[in-house]
Amino acid sequence: MAASRLGIVARRVGGAIPSLVGVVVVTFVLTRSLPGDPAVYFAGLMADAESIAATRARLGLDRTWIEQFVSYVERLFAGDWGVSLQTGRPVLTELSQRLPASLELTLAGLLFAIGVAVPLGVLAATRPNSWVDHLCRVVVTAGVSLPTFFTGLFLVYLFYFLAGVAPSPLGRLDFIYFSPPHVTGFYTIDTALAGDWWTFRGALAQLVLPALTLGLFALAPIARMTRASMLAALSADFVRTATAMGLSRRKVLWTYAFGNAFLPVLTTLGMVFSFLLGANVLVERVFSWPGVGSFAIDALVASDYAAVQGFVLAMALLFVAVNLLIDVIYTLVDPRVGLEG
Repeated sequence: MAASRLGIVARRVGGAIPSLVGVVVVTFVLTRSLPGDPAVYFAGLMADAESIAATRARLGLDRTWIEQFVSYVERLFAGDWGVSLQTGRPVLTELSQRLPASLELTLAGLLFAIGVAVPLGVLAATRPNSWVDHLCRVVVTAGVSLPTFFTGLFLVYLFYFLAGVAPSPLGRLDFIYFSPPHVTGFYTIDTALAGDWWTFRGALAQLVLPALTLGLFALAPIARMTRASMLAALSADFVRTATAMGLSRRKVLWTYAFGNAFLPVLTTLGMVFSFLLGANVLVERVFSWPGVGSFAIDALVASDYAAVQGFVLAMALLFVAVNLLIDVIYTLVDPRVGLEG
C-alpha cells in the first residue's frame, strides 16, 4: 500500500513537469509582448537612439526571441533567474526575501477564513433555511462580489481613518519598531522566537487588516463547499445508521458527517490558498506590503522581464507544491486513494 501511494505521488510530480514547462514558455512570450520597451525605460527619457541601442544590446534584447529563450532556459537550469533591472539585484534574492511577507499575509488570511467559514458552513447545513443559512448565503455573495482592493480601502477608512484603532497601512511594521532577527521571515513568528512581545504586537496589528481583507475574499468558496459537503454527508446512509444506533448528535455530526465532508473542503483549501497568492497582489498594494505582489507590479510597469518571469515561475512552483501537498494529505487521510490509484 505504501509503495502504491508513493507511486501516486511520483505520478503527480511527473504530471506537473509539463505544466511548469508551459508556464516558462508562455511567460517568456507574454513578457516580450508587453507594451513598452525596457531599453527606453532604463536608458532614460532624454536618451538618443544610440544610447537606447546600446542599452538594448547590453540587456540582450537585440537578439531574436529564440536566442533569448535558449539563454533564459540555460540560466534557469544553472539556478540563475536573472537580475532585476529595477533594483540591480538577483531576482531569486528579491523573491526569497519578499516571499515570507506574502506567505505570512496569505496564511493569516486563510486561517481567518477557515475559522469563520467552516463553522458557518456546518451550522448552515445543520439548520437549512434558518437565519444562519441565510447569513451564510449573504456572506458568500458578498465575498464573491466585493473586490479585494475595495474591501481593503473600506477597512482602512473604517478602522484607521474613522475609528483610529488600526495602525497606518504602511507595511509590515510601523516606523517605531525594529525588524526582528531573520529566522523564518514571518515577523509574528520571529518576534515570538526572540521574545520581543512589544514588536510582536506591532507586527500583529499591522497584519490584521490586510489578513482580514484576504480572509473575507476567501470566505465564499470555503463556506459554500463546507455547506454543500455537509448537506451531502448528513443525508448519507451511514449518518442515518449512526443516528439510529443512538450515538450522540455531536459524535455523528463531527466524527461521521464532517469527517467525510472534510475531503472536498481540503481540496477547496488548496485551491483557495493558491488563488490567494495571486489575489494578494492588490492587497499588498493597498497596504504597502513589501511582498512579491508589489514587486511584480513594479516589474510590470517597468517591463522588467526577468522579475516578471521570476514571479510567475515562483507562483507556479508554489501552486504545484501546494497541490502536491494536498495529494499527499489525501493519501494519508483517505485509504481509498491508494486503491483507486
